[in-house]
Order: sequence, then C-alpha cells, then structure tokens
Amino acid sequence: MFNNKQEEKLAQEASNISNTIGKGTTLNGSIETYGNLRIEGKVYGDITAKSKVVIGKSAYIEGNILAQNADIEGEVKGKVEISDILVLKPTAKIRGDILTNKLIVESGAQFNGQSKMGQKVREIQIGKSDYGNAMPKYARKETPKSEEPVKENTKMAKDMPKPSVASN
Repeated sequence: MFNNKQEEKLAQEASNISNTIGKGTTLNGSIETYGNLRIEGKVYGDITAKSKVVIGKSAYIEGNILAQNADIEGEVKGKVEISDILVLKPTAKIRGDILTNKLIVESGAQFNGQSKMGQKVREIQIGKSDYGNAMPKYARKETPKSEEPVKENTKMAKDMPKPSVASN
C-alpha cells in the first residue's frame, strides 16, 4: 500500500496528464482523473477531476461534475461543483445546480437551476466516489439471468459451409 507522500507524488505527476474524449465518442460510465480533461463527445455518467475540465461546444454531459476548475461551452444536465473557478462560455447550456467559489458567465450562456457561490465545495477524492456504483442508474442495463447454461459454439471457420455465389 502507498503512504501519503507516495500517493501525493503520483497525484502530482498525474495532474500533468491531459485526457480527451473526442467528438463522435460516447462514454457510458463515470470518469475519475487527477489530470486535465477535455470532452467533445457525449458522457452519460459522473465526472470527477482534481484539475481542470473543459466541456467543448459539441459535448453533451448527463451526470454530475466535480472538479477544481471548469470551462463549459457545451451542454450539461446535472449538478456542477467546482472548487475554484467555473467559466460558462457563450454556447454553454446548463440544466442543473451550480456550486462554485467563483462564477464567470459570458453573454449568451444559458443556465437553469440554482447557484451558490463562495461556498466550500466538498473535497475532490479520486477512487472514493460518493456516487456509489461507477455507472449511474439511468445508464445501467439489467441483463436477465438465465437458468440454462450458455452453450459454446465450437465450430471453426474451416468447418463452416461456404457461401454460394449466384451468377447470371
């Protein structure tokens, strides 16, 4: 097990790393990172970052965000908790509550919810999610359990019948 100094050193090294979820990518599940995070795709789950989170113009987030700093240009449906500075860019659309130390709202940004500023945001902990299950309920799909065991298909490609080709 790591002691506090080793964990702190690893966290400091990891905070220099940047992560990107690109446009056209959909992620179902929660994200936790010590480093910076840029999202241009869709995320259905909670985001926890010890550094900065940037939600790009094309991004859609359905889940809660907990981070040190954030710039939001895309759409967020969920609670946003930022311990330092939250910037809402002109294309931002927030549907949920905001809790932050400092809030900058640029002309054109849309926000529907309650906001509290100057409040202390809870400590950002990685690997100790307050949200319990890594995937939120709305993103989980229950699979029915069958009483019958799964049968394995053991045929090899060479044993399969060859497709017939029709000619004119």
